[in-house]
Amino acid sequence: MKEVPSAAGAMQRSALMLAGVLALASPSFAARQAAGPIVRTKDVARFYKIYDAARGHPTAERLQDGYIDIGSPGLRHLAQIRNVTGSSIAKAIAAHPAIYSDAKRCMTALPRVRSRATAALVRLGEIYPEAKFPPVTIAISRGKPVGVADSTGVMIGLEALCAVNYLNPNVEDRFVHTIAHEYTHVQQALQSPALFDNPKPTVLAASLIEGAADFTAALIAGERAFHSPYAPVDMAAGKEIESRFLADQDKTDLSDWIDNGTLTEPGDLGYWVGYRIVKAYYEHAPDKREALREILEMKRPKAFLARSGWYPGIRLK
Repeated sequence: MKEVPSAAGAMQRSALMLAGVLALASPSFAARQAAGPIVRTKDVARFYKIYDAARGHPTAERLQDGYIDIGSPGLRHLAQIRNVTGSSIAKAIAAHPAIYSDAKRCMTALPRVRSRATAALVRLGEIYPEAKFPPVTIAISRGKPVGVADSTGVMIGLEALCAVNYLNPNVEDRFVHTIAHEYTHVQQALQSPALFDNPKPTVLAASLIEGAADFTAALIAGERAFHSPYAPVDMAAGKEIESRFLADQDKTDLSDWIDNGTLTEPGDLGYWVGYRIVKAYYEHAPDKREALREILEMKRPKAFLARSGWYPGIRLK
């Protein structure tokens, strides 16, 4: 999950467990599983109707009663877990007006994004039959998070994701990858909740959670030449960085590796190292379908690392 940058990383997952359990218990949730992937975008149109009518300065009250309170279940869930209110959005618009005006260019890409993201999630179901399909909601938030996921589904902040240009200059590709990344977190939340919802993950666990999401996203979105946006600028330093990672793997202070990016600088070297470990695991596995299942259902990060064949500086395909 990503707060500000940083698709798919925020680690505030323990607070989401109860909502996920309740949602899983409801008949409507079960019905949505059978229906396959759903990508909802109507919240964006409703927001910009209010935004345009107010000439870019909607009131907190109007955003609350005309946007959030009558929004989709995904938007209302996002509001509940991430303090998204009419007031917080109005403050964000006042502080960063360009983010909201510029996000309209990403809004125009949504029909194609929805089609491509749906195809990617269908592909996930083909190669991972255990996949579950709660909805994806694309909405407007308070400038963050870029994306958040739990067992109830995926919520994407269009304005935040649109502003993070280092992720991918192609808007469609950026959105499809991020949705697929966050959707991997949905599967992790359902299959390995003890790992995913751990409020104090180690550097290794957090990095493997995010690396698995980036790897799976590239796989199901057909990104044959995926290059992690979190890779170091100086790739010659990669072996040294990964050696430091090994030394830090058991720490629960993630600040050197996860969630240390900004809107303009990626940070998040843990995403890159985690991706490389997961990719090594997949490349060394004789049965790729089984390898993907083990990646998505990972429960013991140390054992996974030991079986991956990864080492600092390893050359991957």
